[in-house]
Amino acid sequence: MRRAGWVIQLKPGAREEYRRLHENVWPGVQARLRDGGVERYTIFMRDSLLFSYMEYRGDWHDVQSFIEVDEETQRWWKLTEPLQNPLESADVDEWWVRMDEVFNLSGSREAGGEEKV
Repeated sequence: MRRAGWVIQLKPGAREEYRRLHENVWPGVQARLRDGGVERYTIFMRDSLLFSYMEYRGDWHDVQSFIEVDEETQRWWKLTEPLQNPLESADVDEWWVRMDEVFNLSGSREAGGEEKV
């Protein structure tokens, strides 16, 4: 099992709509995440920041590729992406910015940025 965290900003005034959408995430979107190897996925909100934490099986690029081609997930993102702004530090091709793990109580960090659970 691997874990990762990402961060993004909400646009001004988008907090309530983002919260409302996530009260009822579509079952197909949730199923695609699970089928792609995602075991746990949590999004935290503070002011205009969103922090996402995920535990998944396998290589992240394989998980991401599996999720991205799903039509229902694409429709979901069309609702959520207009509410978000990438961080100023994001690369041109980044939306959610992956964070570096700097501490883990279990001590199960792996070299290269991917952390094992």
